[in-house]
Amino acid sequence: MDLIMSAVKFLLPKNLSSGHHPLPDDEYELGVRVFDECTRCYNRGGQCKARDNSKFYCDGADKERNRHKLAIAFGVVCPVIFFIMICVFFIIRHHYKKKYASSTMLAKNANSDPSSRSDLEGGSVYYGVPVYSYSELEEATNNFDTEKELGDGGFGIVYYGKLRDGREVAVKRLYEHNYRRVAQFMNEVEILTRLRHKNLVSLYGCTSHRSRQLLLVYEYIPNGTVADHIHGERATLGSLTWPTRMNIAIETATALAYLHASEIIHRDVKTNNILLDKNFCVKVADFGLSRLFPNDVSHVSTAPQGTPGYVDPEYHQCYQLTTKSDVYSFGVVLIELISSLPAVDIARHRHEINLANLAISKIEKSAFHELIDPHLGFESDKEVERMTILVAQLAFQCIQQDKETRPSMDEVLEALKQIQSGNDAPEDQEKGFDDDVVVNVKPPISPESDEVALLKTKQLPPSPISVNTNWTSRSTTPNISS
Repeated sequence: MDLIMSAVKFLLPKNLSSGHHPLPDDEYELGVRVFDECTRCYNRGGQCKARDNSKFYCDGADKERNRHKLAIAFGVVCPVIFFIMICVFFIIRHHYKKKYASSTMLAKNANSDPSSRSDLEGGSVYYGVPVYSYSELEEATNNFDTEKELGDGGFGIVYYGKLRDGREVAVKRLYEHNYRRVAQFMNEVEILTRLRHKNLVSLYGCTSHRSRQLLLVYEYIPNGTVADHIHGERATLGSLTWPTRMNIAIETATALAYLHASEIIHRDVKTNNILLDKNFCVKVADFGLSRLFPNDVSHVSTAPQGTPGYVDPEYHQCYQLTTKSDVYSFGVVLIELISSLPAVDIARHRHEINLANLAISKIEKSAFHELIDPHLGFESDKEVERMTILVAQLAFQCIQQDKETRPSMDEVLEALKQIQSGNDAPEDQEKGFDDDVVVNVKPPISPESDEVALLKTKQLPPSPISVNTNWTSRSTTPNISS
């Protein structure tokens, strides 16, 4: 209708021929002539309308064309946006799974165990060990009384407790603010449940992951730590005789050799983690930092962790953890056993704050009398003198900066046994020890090197101070007796 209104209307008689005049009874045809402007408007999808002044205008032109273009654009843009959203979703999902993998794994394993569905359920098995309820361990530790504290460290506080069945235990409560607490909890449970050795602390059980707190329950070792006895609160003159210290060294090396054979690196070997029972037998503890280490790999790349004075400097520099990292730490332990000095002491000279540096300096100068604790009988007992010097030399090999020059833990253990038995005592020692003793004494073991390699003149760098604990920290394990 609008199109007709915007056109010129006229009537034509049918059969109009030249010279014929229309008559009243003629038939007529209605003719319509549309303006060109209206035709173009119609072709563009609009409507040609008349204004009051009889002028025409095009209403809604190009709307259809714009709608068509919009539909095309929408059809192209929507799939692109959808694809981007899918990519973002998978990236976030991957990040979430990576960040919370340990939590997810713990929940999965716990949920598969009906006993862990409530933090009040106890007496069941989880990861191969009994599950204790939070309320039972709260009762055992007298509501985690501060007077029951045995020690604290980077991952939690350890309390003395007594279970309802009468057993004495050490309960480690992991810090709530530690975002890695679940990973540490899982790691220690997994490591300890696959190990059985007389020189390793036993795990009695743990709480469910649904418990108010993540708690680990160990056997209680009543006689403190090696650190306590040689330079700590239990240290007295002659508290640990040399034969006892030699046994401690051998039993600790035995435990570490067993760990390495089980494809595990302890990663926090120190005298604070070596517990002593009432007979002064060793129980190596604290596996929160331990790592599985398959025998078919050369190293594990990981950020350095450990304790000041014990951390392998090559591990610190190259981020490559190996079994030789434990060997380095054990070398520091050997030096502590012969010197009765702590691994780190800021009261010492700046170049000797780290015991490893102090020992290297003294051994290179053959100044054993300045390193070995005189109360061990170094100056009065030739057998003690012989063994302590050989242990010092063995420790020197263990703390070499280049891990390839260090012996394996099996070799260290064999050397300690030979030193204790005297089977490797050189003939020169029958003449006594003089200033040239280091040159004349044959080292008990010398991996891939000649005899002169023992006295390398290269000064080793200090043991790094990039760790989780403070300079003077209490134990991170159930290792201090109440």
